[in-house]
Amino acid sequence: MSFLHDLPIADLIASYGYLAIFAIITLESAGVPMPGETALISSAVYAGSTGQLNIGLIVLAAASAAILGDNLGYWAGRRWGMPLLLRYGHLIALDHGRLKLGQYLFREHGGKIVFFGRFTAMLRAYAAVLAGVNRLDARRFMLFNGLGGVIWAAAMGLGSYLCGRSIEKVAGPVGLALLAGVIFGGLALWLFVRRHETRLRAEAEAAIPGPLA
Repeated sequence: MSFLHDLPIADLIASYGYLAIFAIITLESAGVPMPGETALISSAVYAGSTGQLNIGLIVLAAASAAILGDNLGYWAGRRWGMPLLLRYGHLIALDHGRLKLGQYLFREHGGKIVFFGRFTAMLRAYAAVLAGVNRLDARRFMLFNGLGGVIWAAAMGLGSYLCGRSIEKVAGPVGLALLAGVIFGGLALWLFVRRHETRLRAEAEAAIPGPLA
């Protein structure tokens, strides 16, 4: 458990248990940069190593928090996101054409973005907000959000719990491998969009003609 003691989050889990897990993951899922996945993995390892927390309750807390937080982020993005981006998006290189492109991609692949975003560090805190900004159908969002939250919590929680103490030996290599995967995946996506942005913009304009409201 030495690697856990080096993390401030371990003290929160040891002191506040399920409440800390729920609060951290809810905030992360709502769009606040927080170490939600670290909280889940750390608490699951803590449960497997000490028996002081119940893994079933950890998974339940994490899944509930993920779903609730994503819903908060989705509705906030749906209510206030697009007006703010239409007004200030140019300051962060999001002109009208790129905003329309984002809306088009969420219309075509929104469910997949929401589901797989739960497993991706760069998207976990923002996929739900972006889904709201881009007006992904609420029923579709709730379906893929629920599936992603439950499967993510169960897979990460149970996997870490079963690893128990042995996770100390693999956390470093696995973490580096996952980081490399995220970086290369993000770079590949960026290159794809850059290469095909003109075509995708034309498709977006044809699918969503006129100005965005």
